[in-house]
This record gives sequence, C-alpha cells and structure tokens, in this order.
Amino acid sequence: MDHKLGEEVNSRFGKRIGEALADPQIRRNFRNALDGVMAKRAEQFPDPDELWQLRNLDKAIRANSLHKLPQLLEQLEQQLTDNGIQVHWAVDGEEANKIVSDILDGRGVKKIIKGKSMVTEETGLNHHLEQLGYEVIESDLGEYIIQLAEEPPSHIVAPAIHKSRLEIADLFAEKFPDIPYTDDVDEMTHSARLILRKEFASADAGISGVNFAVAETGTLCLVENEGNGRLSTTAPPIHIAVTGIEKVVEKLSDVPPLLSILTRSATGQPITTYFNMISSPRKEHELDGPEEVHLVLLDNGRSAIREDDELDATLRCIRCGACINHCPVYVRVGGHAYGTVYPGPIGSVLEPQRLGIQEAGKLATACSLCGRCGEVCPVKIPLPQLINRIRAESNEAASDSTVRGHNSLRSQKEALTWKLWSALYRSPLLYGLFTRTATTLRALTPSKLGAWTRYRKAPKPAVKSLHAMVARKGVDHE
Repeated sequence: MDHKLGEEVNSRFGKRIGEALADPQIRRNFRNALDGVMAKRAEQFPDPDELWQLRNLDKAIRANSLHKLPQLLEQLEQQLTDNGIQVHWAVDGEEANKIVSDILDGRGVKKIIKGKSMVTEETGLNHHLEQLGYEVIESDLGEYIIQLAEEPPSHIVAPAIHKSRLEIADLFAEKFPDIPYTDDVDEMTHSARLILRKEFASADAGISGVNFAVAETGTLCLVENEGNGRLSTTAPPIHIAVTGIEKVVEKLSDVPPLLSILTRSATGQPITTYFNMISSPRKEHELDGPEEVHLVLLDNGRSAIREDDELDATLRCIRCGACINHCPVYVRVGGHAYGTVYPGPIGSVLEPQRLGIQEAGKLATACSLCGRCGEVCPVKIPLPQLINRIRAESNEAASDSTVRGHNSLRSQKEALTWKLWSALYRSPLLYGLFTRTATTLRALTPSKLGAWTRYRKAPKPAVKSLHAMVARKGVDHE
C-alpha cells in the first residue's frame, strides 16, 4: 500500500473535504486552470461524429487488449527480451520497489532522475529509494514543484495544478534564494530548466513510466511535452521503466488512434511535443542511450479487477484526466481531498478496488452522478455506472463479489432505515398515515438540520390552509 496512506482514506475523507471547501484559493486555482483545459479540449473535437467514431475505436482497442491480456503480456516479454530489454514481474508495489532497488544495488548509483510516473506514485517508489540513501529528483516540472513542496500530486496529468503562480514563485524563492525572485511563468520555467539540466548530466540512473507497451514490436511509448522524459530515459546509463500490466496494446497500429485522443483529451493539444518509442538499450553503432533498459510490469490488484465483467472497464483508462477535469466535485475540492494517488471519478472507481472498500470505498460518495465523466471519457468507461457499483459493493455486495472488502461499510442503522422506507412506500395505508402525520407536525421542524442547514435554510412550515394562503396574498377568493 502507498506509504502516504498510513491511515485509512475513509476515516478522514470528510475532514479533508471540509478543509478544501474552506479554502477559496484552492477553488480559484482549479477553476482558473480547468476552465481553460476544458475549452481547449472542446476546440479539438469540433466534429461530434469524428469524436464518436474515435471513442468507439479506442474503446475497442483497449477492450481487445484486456481480453487478450495474458497472451499479450507473454508476447511483450518475449519481444522485449529479444530486443535486449530485461523484464521483471511484480505482484504488488512492495515487490516492484524491491525490484527497482535490486537493479540499482551494486551499480554505484547515487542519483536518480525520474520522468513523470503515476505508477511509481502508486508504489511509493521515491520514498522507498530515499530510505535506502538514493537521491531521487523529479524531472517533470509539475512533479518537481510538488517534490520541492513535499506534497503528493493533486492531478494525474498536471501534478501541481492546485498551486497558483504566486505560490510557486514563493516556493522557488524559499528553495533557491540565490535566484532572483520572479513570478513570471517563463522566467521560473527557465530557472527550473537550468537547475534540472545539471541533474540530467550527473544522474546515474533514470526511471520513467510507460503510456503504451506494444506487444507486437516490444516498444515502450512515452508521451510528454517538456523533453524531460527523453532525457531521463537516454542520458543516464541505466533506464528503468515501471508500468501497470494493463498498459499493453496488441499492435503498433493501435497507438496512433490512442495517442490522438489522449493528447486532445488531456491538454487540448493535437499532439504532444515529444513522443518517445524505446525498443532496446544502446546499440554498438549508436552514440547515446542507456546501456541497460529494464521494464517492471506491476499487477497490484489489476488481475483481480480484470476478472469482473463489469469493473474490468476500469482498466481501459489511458490516464488522460478528462473525467477529472470535467468533474464538478473535483473542481471544488481538488485532488488532495481524496487522499489517494488517483483522484476524481477514475480514482473513485479504481482506488476502492486497488486498496479495498474498507480503505477507500467512501470515495464513491463524492459524486453527484451528473454523468459528465462518462460523456468525456475517450475510451468510453461507464464511470457513473461503475461508481454506483462501488457504492453497492460498499453496502450490499453480492456474495460472490471479488472486490476487496466488499460490504465492509454496511451500517446496520442505515440498513434498518432503508428497510423501514421500503415498507412504508410499499403500503398505501402506512404511506398515507405517515404523510398526514408529517404534514401536521411540520411546524416542529427544527431550524438547524446538521450539514443540510450549513449552507441553506431549513424548509419553512407550510401554511395551514389554502384560505390562509390566499388571504395572506390579498387575493379575493370566491
């Protein structure tokens, strides 16, 4: 389990939401950033028919990959091995971290440069390596900012989206007092580039994630905008890639349609600045590139998710963040309120399965079921349907459920309440008696109704009669 999750996500979920709602700066930061992202995405898909066809195609590609997952993983391992890339298998995050540290051990590695990787956030790799004495430096600018701030990412694509320009300027001034203070974005980016260039040149190993792993050719594909991913994977003598087993695709021809919808959905770009394809370590006639390339394939609960005919759609995710960007709940509370590696709608579905219902099942309650996440998902994951499924798993799961911790959030008091509600609404006699009694006693409704009246007034008692209402309005009644 992630080292950051030392306590149950469920236990402090409400408190974190309350803290986020009480911070207007967070809402301004998210609103300012995500409004622009959503507008750019909309501009990239002017033809709804083209979008519909592309989403169907990409859904089919991802569904095919998951259907053939065991065979494709074996094919991927064989192709990578033939290409000179060493493949390692990890059941969980702890094993993945040990594999990485074992590779580094004995090779004189002191400094590691890392490209952006949500899977290594999932395993807590940085913390593991730092405890062993390695210096780990994030090379993605957003990841570098939150590393300086000692915070986890708040978004799977834009890790520092919760910070304003001025907050980042103050952070740079605190960490780099020798650099003249500036809140100009271009100047801050230039300063970060100069700092990181030195780290690339002196790093002993590079670690990255993987966007797509092609079984047909044994190719690892990395999507990025800053060039840091390319430097992290080519400048150091050792490159270690870490990815979830679901990232495999069958053919190289599957990548272009996925790439096309990924970049437009994530950042509103027609294509990213860099698209890296890694198929082998440095060859004899080549002047650059790592001498060793390793791939760590992580399960960490993914095989169990795949076994469920409905929840397996979770694994189609290509980590574009579109569902997060369009989520009205996420925009108001931010990613840190979720307390997990993956926030927003996809996190509300994935994390309870990955960590267990007892650990993260309450994430599924942070949803208005507006359906926007399902409408924008580029691979057509039915997120509202899956969120409802997780809610059911939390309270009244089927006896043969494979979801970890299913039924663990069931409340006897709540169950009794719903049984009484069901009995009441099944009986016309009881329903009529209840409504007449409730109407008669409505004047006794308290003015404070807990959280309900924290942001609104309690319903006022109804007037006693039509005659009184008409008389109060001064309307003649015949």
